[in-house]
Amino acid sequence: MTPATTVPSAMPALSGASGGTLPPLFTTAVTATAVLGCLAYLAAAARLRARGDAWPYGRDALFCAGGVVLVAGVAEPWGAAPPFTAHMLTHLCVGMVAPLLLVLGRPLTLTLRTAPVPVRRVLVALTRSRWAALPVLPPVAALLDFGGLWLLYRTPLLSVSHHNPWLNTAVHVHILLAGLAFSFGLLALDPVRHRPGFGLRAAVLLAAGTAHAVLAKSLYAAGPPGTSFGAADLHLASQVMYYGGDAVELALAAVVACRWYRAEGRALRRARRAGRPAPCGTTTAAVTRS
Repeated sequence: MTPATTVPSAMPALSGASGGTLPPLFTTAVTATAVLGCLAYLAAAARLRARGDAWPYGRDALFCAGGVVLVAGVAEPWGAAPPFTAHMLTHLCVGMVAPLLLVLGRPLTLTLRTAPVPVRRVLVALTRSRWAALPVLPPVAALLDFGGLWLLYRTPLLSVSHHNPWLNTAVHVHILLAGLAFSFGLLALDPVRHRPGFGLRAAVLLAAGTAHAVLAKSLYAAGPPGTSFGAADLHLASQVMYYGGDAVELALAAVVACRWYRAEGRALRRARRAGRPAPCGTTTAAVTRS
């Protein structure tokens, strides 16, 4: 008879949206930062309007909605859901939905228009620096964001982080910052050192969406290494990732497409006023609608 072999136990099913191991201090810090950030945003927008400048109320709503989604992501109100599904809902809120909504609020533009002059100078210098522009360059931001997800779900990292609260915290901080960098760089709504062309942004979004979809489908078949989630939980979580990611990526694509269309229209109007031929690739429809 051969001796019994000890088999390393797989990670138990996660007990909560983020594995039940996020330190309360982190959740409190994120919640407080989100609340204070929304209040500061609303105060700055009110100050801007009080001096007669225009600032759409829709941006206020988008930014505050992003704060609410972020708080919900770390507060985990879906704790009764299957563990991996709950974890994926947190990933969707923290890494995709909240960053998109926050970026659509254009907080940097608002800060540049309302902050004291010394603060504006620092921010302008920051936005023009090469090291700050690199992480929000769409290909780099996509690699940080979606490459990080492949690393999390296709290596033992998720299993290891489940047993280390601070590593789990670092993972969630990365997911949030990478999501913000991707949305910020892809949409380029706020001032940046160099706005990449719309063609590059569209290509990066298509590649990133494909990588995200393939990862979601792979999770439908097999969970992250070192975990032992049930088949039903894996299937539901992968569907949340697949369809939720699709919804956010379609929203990103819609914003990029609308801005591309408007940019073509502006280029055509300038060309017509100057009596020059229309720029290459500009559509006739853009002139009609512009």
